[in-house]
Amino acid sequence: MSAVEKAAPAVTIPAIGQAYGGGFVTGITRDPATGKRFLNITAGAEHELVGKWGEYGVKIEGADSFTDSLANTHAMAAAGSELATKVLALSIGGYNDWAIPARDVQELQYRHFKPTTEENWANSRNGDNPNSEPVGLLYSEEEPVQSIHPEFQEGGPEAFRDTWYWSSSQRSAYYAFDMSFDDGSQTTSDEYDELRVRPVRSELID
Repeated sequence: MSAVEKAAPAVTIPAIGQAYGGGFVTGITRDPATGKRFLNITAGAEHELVGKWGEYGVKIEGADSFTDSLANTHAMAAAGSELATKVLALSIGGYNDWAIPARDVQELQYRHFKPTTEENWANSRNGDNPNSEPVGLLYSEEEPVQSIHPEFQEGGPEAFRDTWYWSSSQRSAYYAFDMSFDDGSQTTSDEYDELRVRPVRSELID
């Protein structure tokens, strides 16, 4: 390195659970297409919504990403999803880019903000997250444990409910990915089902 060259300043990444960017830091995902890293932020519990994912039987172009929550949500709204439209209209902490979490972003919500002390549903699917940093491994009955963040523990003001939450990642014209915050089950549900949503936003790291 020459005398005039300087190393790029290190990026300071806020800790998991820290209040930041209108919500709480949830973790890092990497876009598999571009390799870019994003910091994901989860909104507070007061901003949860409930609704149908979208119109049953309609395959939506651009709503199948496992990492790009905002692109999925815009595609859903363009196809007529009332739930997606409501999330996109949110303004929280001065930020207006809220979205329904993509599948692998939602997985980080459970991994770091699991509300209960219940055993996880361990199988060949739940917890597998190749797009998180570090890479997420399959759940065991014991891991992940209840969140270390008291506000996200059962009974806390930011805790997820012991029920199903939508992701914005569509599986087919009839089903979208969802997750149970009771035991970590990652499955799909009929798009006409009414489930909860905890909004997220993301910021480019590098």
